[in-house]
Amino acid sequence: MKSINTLYLPSPIGILRLEADQNGICRLAFCHTAVENMGSSVSPLLTEAKKQLDEYFAGKRKIFSLPLSFQGTAFQIRVWEALQKIPYGETWYYGQLAEAVGNPRACRAVGMANNRNPLPILIPCHRVIGKNGSLTGYGGGLDIKEKLLSLEQRYREIGEDTQ
Repeated sequence: MKSINTLYLPSPIGILRLEADQNGICRLAFCHTAVENMGSSVSPLLTEAKKQLDEYFAGKRKIFSLPLSFQGTAFQIRVWEALQKIPYGETWYYGQLAEAVGNPRACRAVGMANNRNPLPILIPCHRVIGKNGSLTGYGGGLDIKEKLLSLEQRYREIGEDTQ
């Protein structure tokens, strides 16, 4: 049985729940309701993840350097790997992401893989928008997606020296 460590992290977009297994960070979830017992079983990896997320929200980190542990279909994993190549502060539309995984007609399948991303922010699915520039679905809610995109745009424009 897998041992999972958990850390609850206050952030500018609400409480985040980070989970890590023996291989890496395996889940990042948005806590949309009050968390009664924010008990944590912190590991050194979760401490480092908290540090990197704090740096991200402060505009001091553009790239995460954490071991990730996620499971999905081969197609989902290809999509999640492609998401990590979208530069900080930039957006792609679903068609671009489908092209990046070698299947330009798979926009809907790419959207579903994006929707099942277990590590939002760390795997930046918030950087995918509609072809017409509209914000489209996001597991954390469109308000959080908009805040993340605004944060990245603000620090990208400032040109902070970030990692």
